[in-house]
Amino acid sequence: MPSICSAKLVAGVSSLTSINRNFLYIILFFAAFALSTSAIFVKLSDAPSTIIAGYRMLFSALILMPFLLLKKANWHELKKLSKKQWLLGVLSGVFLAAHYTLWFESLRFTSVASSTVLVTLQPLFAFIGGYFLFGEKLTRRSFFGGLLAIAGSVIIGWQDFQVSGTAFFGDVLALIAAGVITGYFLLGQSLRKELSLVPYSIIGYGSSAFFLLGYSMFYGFSLTGYASDNWVWFIGLALISTILGQTIFNWLLKWLNTSTISMSIVGEPVGTCILAYFILGQGITLQQGIGIFVIFVGISIFLTKK
Repeated sequence: MPSICSAKLVAGVSSLTSINRNFLYIILFFAAFALSTSAIFVKLSDAPSTIIAGYRMLFSALILMPFLLLKKANWHELKKLSKKQWLLGVLSGVFLAAHYTLWFESLRFTSVASSTVLVTLQPLFAFIGGYFLFGEKLTRRSFFGGLLAIAGSVIIGWQDFQVSGTAFFGDVLALIAAGVITGYFLLGQSLRKELSLVPYSIIGYGSSAFFLLGYSMFYGFSLTGYASDNWVWFIGLALISTILGQTIFNWLLKWLNTSTISMSIVGEPVGTCILAYFILGQGITLQQGIGIFVIFVGISIFLTKK
Protein backbone atom coordinates (compact mmCIF):
# COMPACT_ATOMS: atom_id res chain seq x y z
CA MET A 1 0.00 0.00 0.00
CA PRO A 2 2.69 2.61 0.90
CA SER A 3 4.60 1.99 -2.33
CA ILE A 4 1.45 2.31 -4.47
CA CYS A 5 0.34 5.52 -2.73
CA SER A 6 3.81 7.05 -2.91
CA ALA A 7 4.12 6.08 -6.58
CA LYS A 8 0.85 7.85 -7.35
CA LEU A 9 1.98 10.88 -5.36
CA VAL A 10 5.32 11.10 -7.15
CA ALA A 11 3.62 10.68 -10.52
CA GLY A 12 1.13 13.41 -9.71
CA VAL A 13 3.76 15.88 -8.51
CA SER A 14 6.23 15.14 -11.29
CA SER A 15 3.52 15.75 -13.89
CA LEU A 16 3.26 19.35 -12.76
CA THR A 17 5.24 21.89 -14.72
CA SER A 18 7.50 24.31 -12.87
CA ILE A 19 4.95 27.09 -13.38
CA ASN A 20 2.11 24.99 -11.98
CA ARG A 21 4.18 23.95 -8.98
CA ASN A 22 5.08 27.56 -8.24
CA PHE A 23 1.40 28.50 -8.57
CA LEU A 24 0.48 25.83 -6.02
CA TYR A 25 3.12 27.19 -3.64
CA ILE A 26 1.72 30.72 -3.97
CA ILE A 27 -1.76 29.41 -3.16
CA LEU A 28 -0.27 27.44 -0.28
CA PHE A 29 1.24 30.53 1.34
CA PHE A 30 -1.94 32.52 0.81
CA ALA A 31 -3.87 29.81 2.67
CA ALA A 32 -1.28 29.77 5.46
CA PHE A 33 -1.68 33.52 5.95
CA ALA A 34 -5.48 33.21 5.97
CA LEU A 35 -5.17 30.47 8.58
CA SER A 36 -2.96 32.70 10.72
CA THR A 37 -6.02 34.83 11.51
CA SER A 38 -7.45 31.99 13.63
CA ALA A 39 -5.65 32.85 16.87
CA ILE A 40 -6.62 36.51 16.52
CA PHE A 41 -10.33 35.78 16.12
CA VAL A 42 -10.25 33.34 19.05
CA LYS A 43 -8.56 35.92 21.28
CA LEU A 44 -11.17 38.53 20.33
CA SER A 45 -14.07 36.24 21.26
CA ASP A 46 -15.14 35.58 24.85
CA ALA A 47 -17.29 32.52 24.04
CA PRO A 48 -16.29 29.01 25.25
CA SER A 49 -13.70 27.26 23.09
CA THR A 50 -15.99 24.50 21.83
CA ILE A 51 -18.70 27.05 20.95
CA ILE A 52 -16.20 29.07 18.89
CA ALA A 53 -14.94 25.97 17.11
CA GLY A 54 -18.43 24.56 16.63
CA TYR A 55 -19.83 27.67 14.96
CA ARG A 56 -16.66 28.01 12.91
CA MET A 57 -17.26 24.55 11.45
CA LEU A 58 -21.03 25.00 11.11
CA PHE A 59 -20.77 28.31 9.25
CA SER A 60 -18.00 26.88 7.05
CA ALA A 61 -20.22 23.95 6.05
CA LEU A 62 -23.13 26.32 5.36
CA ILE A 63 -20.96 28.56 3.18
CA LEU A 64 -19.99 25.53 1.06
CA MET A 65 -23.52 24.10 0.91
CA PRO A 66 -24.64 26.09 -2.19
CA PHE A 67 -21.68 24.63 -4.11
CA LEU A 68 -22.93 21.16 -3.18
CA LEU A 69 -26.56 21.80 -4.07
CA LEU A 70 -26.00 23.80 -7.25
CA LYS A 71 -23.42 21.47 -8.80
CA LYS A 72 -25.02 18.14 -9.61
CA ALA A 73 -21.69 16.32 -9.84
CA ASN A 74 -20.91 17.12 -6.20
CA TRP A 75 -24.35 16.03 -5.06
CA HIS A 76 -24.23 12.76 -7.02
CA GLU A 77 -20.75 12.05 -5.70
CA LEU A 78 -21.94 12.52 -2.12
CA LYS A 79 -24.84 10.09 -2.64
CA LYS A 80 -22.54 7.43 -4.11
CA LEU A 81 -20.01 7.40 -1.28
CA SER A 82 -19.21 4.01 0.22
CA LYS A 83 -19.62 3.26 3.92
CA LYS A 84 -15.82 3.30 4.28
CA GLN A 85 -15.58 6.76 2.69
CA TRP A 86 -18.34 8.07 4.95
CA LEU A 87 -16.62 6.59 7.99
CA LEU A 88 -13.24 8.08 7.12
CA GLY A 89 -14.84 11.43 6.27
CA VAL A 90 -16.63 11.56 9.62
CA LEU A 91 -13.44 10.45 11.36
CA SER A 92 -11.62 13.39 9.79
CA GLY A 93 -14.32 15.62 11.28
CA VAL A 94 -13.68 14.10 14.71
CA PHE A 95 -9.97 14.83 14.34
CA LEU A 96 -10.75 18.39 13.30
CA ALA A 97 -13.14 18.85 16.24
CA ALA A 98 -10.52 17.55 18.69
CA HIS A 99 -7.85 19.80 17.18
CA TYR A 100 -9.86 23.00 17.45
CA THR A 101 -11.08 22.20 20.95
CA LEU A 102 -7.56 21.54 22.21
CA TRP A 103 -6.01 24.49 20.41
CA PHE A 104 -8.67 27.06 21.25
CA GLU A 105 -8.62 25.91 24.86
CA SER A 106 -4.83 26.27 24.94
CA LEU A 107 -5.25 29.96 24.06
CA ARG A 108 -7.07 30.41 27.37
CA PHE A 109 -3.97 29.37 29.31
CA THR A 110 -0.98 30.49 27.26
CA SER A 111 0.00 33.28 24.87
CA VAL A 112 -0.98 33.51 21.20
CA ALA A 113 2.68 33.11 20.21
CA SER A 114 3.35 30.04 22.36
CA SER A 115 0.17 28.26 21.34
CA THR A 116 0.60 29.00 17.64
CA VAL A 117 4.25 27.96 17.67
CA LEU A 118 3.52 24.61 19.31
CA VAL A 119 0.64 23.86 16.94
CA THR A 120 2.95 24.52 14.01
CA LEU A 121 5.29 21.75 15.16
CA GLN A 122 2.96 19.44 13.23
CA PRO A 123 5.52 18.80 10.43
CA LEU A 124 7.36 16.51 12.85
CA PHE A 125 4.22 14.38 13.11
CA ALA A 126 3.65 14.70 9.35
CA PHE A 127 7.15 13.46 8.51
CA ILE A 128 6.60 10.36 10.64
CA GLY A 129 3.05 9.72 9.43
CA GLY A 130 3.95 10.28 5.78
CA TYR A 131 6.79 7.79 6.02
CA PHE A 132 4.80 4.98 7.63
CA LEU A 133 1.49 5.50 5.79
CA PHE A 134 2.59 6.61 2.31
CA GLY A 135 6.25 5.59 2.13
CA GLU A 136 7.36 9.21 1.74
CA LYS A 137 11.05 9.85 2.33
CA LEU A 138 12.65 13.24 2.86
CA THR A 139 16.01 14.20 1.44
CA ARG A 140 18.61 15.55 3.85
CA ARG A 141 18.08 19.01 2.40
CA SER A 142 14.32 18.79 2.96
CA PHE A 143 14.74 17.54 6.50
CA PHE A 144 17.24 20.30 7.29
CA GLY A 145 14.93 22.96 5.84
CA GLY A 146 12.02 21.60 7.86
CA LEU A 147 13.96 21.62 11.12
CA LEU A 148 15.27 25.12 10.40
CA ALA A 149 11.74 26.46 9.84
CA ILE A 150 10.55 24.80 13.05
CA ALA A 151 13.54 26.33 14.88
CA GLY A 152 12.46 29.76 13.61
CA SER A 153 8.97 29.12 14.95
CA VAL A 154 10.41 28.22 18.34
CA ILE A 155 12.54 31.39 18.32
CA ILE A 156 9.41 33.49 17.82
CA GLY A 157 7.60 32.06 20.81
CA TRP A 158 10.53 31.27 23.09
CA GLN A 159 10.21 34.43 25.16
CA ASP A 160 6.61 33.50 26.00
CA PHE A 161 7.23 29.89 27.01
CA GLN A 162 6.76 29.05 30.66
CA VAL A 163 7.48 25.74 32.33
CA SER A 164 5.04 25.98 35.20
CA GLY A 165 1.47 26.91 36.00
CA THR A 166 -1.36 27.43 33.58
CA ALA A 167 0.91 28.45 30.66
CA PHE A 168 2.54 25.01 30.66
CA PHE A 169 -0.89 23.34 30.60
CA GLY A 170 -1.85 25.47 27.60
CA ASP A 171 1.40 24.56 25.84
CA VAL A 172 0.70 20.83 26.33
CA LEU A 173 -2.80 21.22 24.86
CA ALA A 174 -1.35 23.04 21.82
CA LEU A 175 1.23 20.28 21.26
CA ILE A 176 -1.45 17.57 21.34
CA ALA A 177 -3.51 19.67 18.93
CA ALA A 178 -0.55 19.61 16.52
CA GLY A 179 -0.54 15.82 16.49
CA VAL A 180 -4.30 15.61 16.01
CA ILE A 181 -4.44 18.02 13.05
CA THR A 182 -1.69 16.02 11.37
CA GLY A 183 -3.98 12.99 11.60
CA TYR A 184 -6.68 15.05 9.89
CA PHE A 185 -4.39 15.99 6.99
CA LEU A 186 -3.11 12.42 6.58
CA LEU A 187 -6.69 11.18 6.29
CA GLY A 188 -7.37 13.97 3.82
CA GLN A 189 -4.31 13.09 1.75
CA SER A 190 -5.83 9.64 1.23
CA LEU A 191 -9.48 10.67 0.79
CA ARG A 192 -8.84 13.61 -1.55
CA LYS A 193 -7.46 11.16 -4.14
CA GLU A 194 -11.03 9.79 -4.32
CA LEU A 195 -13.32 12.67 -3.33
CA SER A 196 -13.91 16.16 -4.72
CA LEU A 197 -13.19 19.16 -2.55
CA VAL A 198 -16.74 20.23 -1.65
CA PRO A 199 -18.15 16.82 -0.62
CA TYR A 200 -15.00 16.02 1.36
CA SER A 201 -14.97 19.39 3.14
CA ILE A 202 -18.68 19.41 3.96
CA ILE A 203 -18.52 15.92 5.49
CA GLY A 204 -15.55 16.92 7.63
CA TYR A 205 -16.85 20.34 8.65
CA GLY A 206 -20.42 19.15 9.19
CA SER A 207 -19.46 16.18 11.38
CA SER A 208 -16.98 18.36 13.25
CA ALA A 209 -19.69 20.96 13.98
CA PHE A 210 -22.05 18.20 15.14
CA PHE A 211 -19.52 16.83 17.64
CA LEU A 212 -18.38 20.24 18.86
CA LEU A 213 -21.83 21.72 19.41
CA GLY A 214 -23.10 18.44 20.88
CA TYR A 215 -20.14 18.41 23.26
CA SER A 216 -20.89 22.03 24.22
CA MET A 217 -24.53 21.27 25.00
CA PHE A 218 -23.56 18.17 27.01
CA TYR A 219 -21.37 20.33 29.26
CA GLY A 220 -24.07 22.97 29.64
CA PHE A 221 -22.78 25.69 27.31
CA SER A 222 -25.52 27.78 25.73
CA LEU A 223 -25.66 27.92 21.93
CA THR A 224 -27.04 31.47 22.02
CA GLY A 225 -26.86 34.62 24.14
CA TYR A 226 -23.38 35.76 23.15
CA ALA A 227 -22.48 39.39 22.43
CA SER A 228 -23.05 40.44 18.82
CA ASP A 229 -19.35 40.90 18.08
CA ASN A 230 -18.78 37.20 18.83
CA TRP A 231 -20.87 36.28 15.80
CA VAL A 232 -18.64 38.50 13.68
CA TRP A 233 -15.60 36.58 14.93
CA PHE A 234 -17.35 33.23 14.27
CA ILE A 235 -18.08 34.24 10.67
CA GLY A 236 -14.54 35.59 10.28
CA LEU A 237 -13.17 32.23 11.43
CA ALA A 238 -15.40 30.43 8.94
CA LEU A 239 -14.92 32.67 5.92
CA ILE A 240 -11.27 33.72 6.27
CA SER A 241 -9.52 31.14 8.46
CA THR A 242 -11.43 28.09 7.20
CA ILE A 243 -12.71 28.70 3.66
CA LEU A 244 -9.66 30.71 2.52
CA GLY A 245 -7.24 28.72 4.69
CA GLN A 246 -8.28 25.21 5.72
CA THR A 247 -10.39 24.52 2.62
CA ILE A 248 -7.60 25.59 0.28
CA PHE A 249 -5.33 23.14 2.11
CA ASN A 250 -7.96 20.46 1.47
CA TRP A 251 -7.91 21.37 -2.22
CA LEU A 252 -4.10 21.23 -2.36
CA LEU A 253 -4.04 17.75 -0.78
CA LYS A 254 -4.84 16.34 -4.21
CA TRP A 255 -1.42 17.48 -5.48
CA LEU A 256 0.74 18.15 -2.42
CA ASN A 257 1.45 15.82 0.48
CA THR A 258 0.78 16.46 4.17
CA SER A 259 4.44 17.20 4.90
CA THR A 260 4.53 20.06 2.38
CA ILE A 261 1.29 21.57 3.61
CA SER A 262 2.41 21.21 7.22
CA MET A 263 5.62 23.04 6.38
CA SER A 264 3.67 26.01 5.05
CA ILE A 265 1.70 26.12 8.30
CA VAL A 266 5.00 26.61 10.13
CA GLY A 267 4.83 30.09 8.63
CA GLU A 268 1.55 30.74 10.44
CA PRO A 269 3.27 32.48 13.41
CA VAL A 270 4.62 35.04 10.95
CA GLY A 271 1.13 36.08 9.92
CA THR A 272 -0.11 35.86 13.49
CA CYS A 273 2.67 38.14 14.76
CA ILE A 274 1.92 40.70 12.07
CA LEU A 275 -1.83 40.61 12.71
CA ALA A 276 -1.32 40.68 16.49
CA TYR A 277 0.73 43.85 16.02
CA PHE A 278 -2.00 45.67 14.07
CA ILE A 279 -5.10 44.25 15.79
CA LEU A 280 -4.07 43.37 19.35
CA GLY A 281 -1.34 45.97 19.72
CA GLN A 282 1.32 43.34 20.47
CA GLY A 283 4.73 44.54 19.29
CA ILE A 284 7.16 42.53 17.13
CA THR A 285 10.45 42.11 18.97
CA LEU A 286 13.94 41.65 17.51
CA GLN A 287 13.77 38.00 18.57
CA GLN A 288 10.53 37.49 16.67
CA GLY A 289 12.01 39.25 13.64
CA ILE A 290 14.93 36.82 13.65
CA GLY A 291 12.52 33.92 13.99
CA ILE A 292 10.50 35.15 11.01
CA PHE A 293 13.65 35.32 8.89
CA VAL A 294 14.72 31.81 9.92
CA ILE A 295 11.27 30.44 9.07
CA PHE A 296 11.38 31.92 5.58
CA VAL A 297 14.85 30.48 4.96
CA GLY A 298 13.85 27.04 6.24
CA ILE A 299 10.64 26.86 4.20
CA SER A 300 12.50 28.07 1.09
CA ILE A 301 15.07 25.29 1.51
CA PHE A 302 12.32 22.70 2.01
CA LEU A 303 10.29 23.76 -1.03
CA THR A 304 13.38 23.93 -3.29
CA LYS A 305 14.51 20.46 -2.22
CA LYS A 306 14.99 19.37 -5.82
